[in-house]
Amino acid sequence: MTDRLQEARRELDAAAKSADDDDVREEIRETTDAFADYVMSDTAPNHTLLDTQLNTLRQIKQRTEGDTERRVDDAIDSVAAYRKTIDQA
Repeated sequence: MTDRLQEARRELDAAAKSADDDDVREEIRETTDAFADYVMSDTAPNHTLLDTQLNTLRQIKQRTEGDTERRVDDAIDSVAAYRKTIDQA
């Protein structure tokens, strides 16, 4: 479970470091913190939580470019792949 989320977290860490905009960097870090909580927790995130995070990441991606955009996109792919593995309520 956590492999995909850890991968997303690593990509988001790198994206935050490469972001030029302070507001974007902060949003990425907030999302990264949420994935850190998911990885450390005994409770797995559900579809609703992941959808919220995916929407946030898609909005961030629209405001980025270059390496930051690529890393956010890679994180989106990892989260979406993980989301497919969990049962829907």
